[in-house]
Amino acid sequence: MKRFASFREFYPFYLSEHSNRTSRRLHFIGSWGVLALLAMAVVQGNAWWLLGALFCGYGFAWIGHFFFEKNRPATFKHPFYSFAGDWVMFKDILSGKLKL
Repeated sequence: MKRFASFREFYPFYLSEHSNRTSRRLHFIGSWGVLALLAMAVVQGNAWWLLGALFCGYGFAWIGHFFFEKNRPATFKHPFYSFAGDWVMFKDILSGKLKL
């Protein structure tokens, strides 16, 4: 298992694990879903929506990895950096820095 000294060092590796456009799109959709479900949890005051957010985010991402990238999600080896990478990639897609 490769070690990374910082998130800055990890992020290029993360992007290389998300080179398939369909996989990136699935991650992006899953992230939007997470935000919507978090909003529902707050608006309705119901924590069960948080479970839905968890399944939505990881579900879309893992489908992308297993069926399109054909690799193992970075979450298994680098859970914190991977979580941060999801949101940085989401921001990079929104800002146009990364193609969807």
